[in-house]
Amino acid sequence: MRVDVRKESLSALSDYASIPIAFSTSTILEVKWIANGLGGVRMVDATLDQPLTKDFDEDEPVEGWHSLGDVSHWGFFAAFVDGQRVGGAVVAHKTPGVHMLEGREDLAVLWDVRVHSSVRRCGVGTRLLDHAIQFARVSGYAFLKVESQNTNPAACRFYAKNGFSLGGVRRGVYAEYPDEVQLLWYLDLRSTSPRASGQLRTE
Repeated sequence: MRVDVRKESLSALSDYASIPIAFSTSTILEVKWIANGLGGVRMVDATLDQPLTKDFDEDEPVEGWHSLGDVSHWGFFAAFVDGQRVGGAVVAHKTPGVHMLEGREDLAVLWDVRVHSSVRRCGVGTRLLDHAIQFARVSGYAFLKVESQNTNPAACRFYAKNGFSLGGVRRGVYAEYPDEVQLLWYLDLRSTSPRASGQLRTE
């Protein structure tokens, strides 16, 4: 399957939002602290009694990104297969209203990545990630950061496989989802070598 990734402008945001970001999972990563965190963390695959479905656009609609400030300089990418839009990715940077940037000058954030359910696990996400990484690197950033949750094991494994390192594990971040754990991933862009392929170790 040939995947064509194109850089877009802010004017295509409504088309970008037409790709659903919702996902369903029957497992989560149960986060266990070793010695109350002093010994690190351990992640254990846990099967849910009922499948979980989440739609991030319900909590933070694409149209609301404008409230964060000027986002016209962000990196917007769209993926197409046979001329049909099937996915997208966004890199946020130089925007004080984005707390994920931590006020740092050396950090960009993979703000959003979405792939239509009909072509997931077909390489579309990897192609989008490649373009996002290249954009962040060419823009002069040393690190690319992305947020996930323990309720999205597929995303966690995707980032780990593509060289991201887990740099933050935080409970109690989401008031509306008190049982979820925020997982923050970082990719070092200063290396010119290909991204390391790793695995997220769970039990």
